[in-house]
Amino acid sequence: MYGLINKALQDMVCDRFGEETWQIIKKKAELELETFLRMETYPDDLTHKLVKATSEVIDLTPTEVMQAFGEYWIQYTGKAGYGAMMDMSGDNFAEFLENLDDLHTRLSVHFPQYNPPSFECTEAQENALQLNYHSERKGLAPMVVGLLRGLGARFNTKVNITQIQDREEGADHDAFLIEYKHH
Repeated sequence: MYGLINKALQDMVCDRFGEETWQIIKKKAELELETFLRMETYPDDLTHKLVKATSEVIDLTPTEVMQAFGEYWIQYTGKAGYGAMMDMSGDNFAEFLENLDDLHTRLSVHFPQYNPPSFECTEAQENALQLNYHSERKGLAPMVVGLLRGLGARFNTKVNITQIQDREEGADHDAFLIEYKHH
């Protein structure tokens, strides 16, 4: 994964729990690096180790860490220079979800080795969408839940997310039912 992801995880921990906590997590994850280069790629395994260590140190499950990180990521990328790109992707929650693949295509211009996930959005009923999430990476469904919550907050929309298909349980992709209501 790109360093930007690991750096965002580090910033989330430092913002919420302090620099000392990050140093403990780094030791636990056996991380030697002082800083992450945003545009550099790092092994996915390193990110998973950091999540596991974070979970042990701050006493949340890895799933809860990934969800919190997904929510944080939406604010973080908006401030890290990708806000305008996000603004171009939709004026409301549903529109943004429908344009996720376009957003990821635009991002691949900046990140040459980027292998983006794919999102397919269909209307399930009024104020409810089904989001199908396809990725070569495993174990990121909880982050998607957090991202969806973060997008709900960004668009002042109350969201209720239910995972209806789980790759971890043998499905060929993850799928979510998202009920939403604009405030």
